[in-house]
Amino acid sequence: MVAKAVTIFHHEEHGGSCPPHSSSRPWDPAEDIHCITTTFQYLQTSGWYWGSISASEAREALLTKSEGTFLVRDSSHPQYMLALSVKTRYGPTSVRIEYSRGCFWLDSISPGLAHLQSFPDVLSLIQHYKSSCHTPQQQVSNDIHPKTDPNPHASKDSGIPLKLMHPLHKSEVFPSLQHLARLTINRHTNCPDQLPLPKLLLHYLQNYPFHI
Repeated sequence: MVAKAVTIFHHEEHGGSCPPHSSSRPWDPAEDIHCITTTFQYLQTSGWYWGSISASEAREALLTKSEGTFLVRDSSHPQYMLALSVKTRYGPTSVRIEYSRGCFWLDSISPGLAHLQSFPDVLSLIQHYKSSCHTPQQQVSNDIHPKTDPNPHASKDSGIPLKLMHPLHKSEVFPSLQHLARLTINRHTNCPDQLPLPKLLLHYLQNYPFHI
C-alpha cells in the first residue's frame, strides 16, 4: 500500500529528517557497505542513473519530456547520496532519497513520517511508486506531493502530485537487447527463479530483479 499525503521537499538544501523506521538491534557497518554497493550496481545496470549531474542539468534533460519521466542522480547535498529528478505537470523537480541502516525512502516532512514506507534499495523504491501510478487517479494525487512552499505548515494541496511513469535513459547506456528481454520477463512473472531456463540465464535474471 502506498503512503498517503506524503509531503516531500524538492529543495536539496533543506535539513534532513529522521528515518521512518528505527530499530534497537546492533547495526553492523558492513551491512551499509553491502546495501549501498548493491543499490549502485542496480542503478548502473538500469541505464537511467545519471551520476554526478547537477539539479539544473537534470532539469534541462527533463524539460521537454512528458510528465512522469524521471531519472536518478547523485545528490548535490553533501549529506545525501542520491536524488530523484522527475518531470511534473509544472516542470522538472527533484526529491532527495534518504538512507539509514539499510533502508531508502523519499525525503519528507509529513506528520505520517513514522509510517512512510522504506525499501532495501533505490530500485525497489522507484518501482513501488511507479506501480502506484497505475491506481485510480484520485488515489495517486493524494500519495506523493513534492514540497514547493518552504512553509512546513502549508496544506498538502499546495504540493505537486508526483508521478513516476517513464525512466529517462542516458543515450550512451541505452539498454541492451538482453536487458530489455530481462525486463519483459520480470514484468510477466514474480518467480523468475522457477522458470525452466539454464542456470546462467536464471542468474542473469536474478542480477536485476526489476521491471524498470
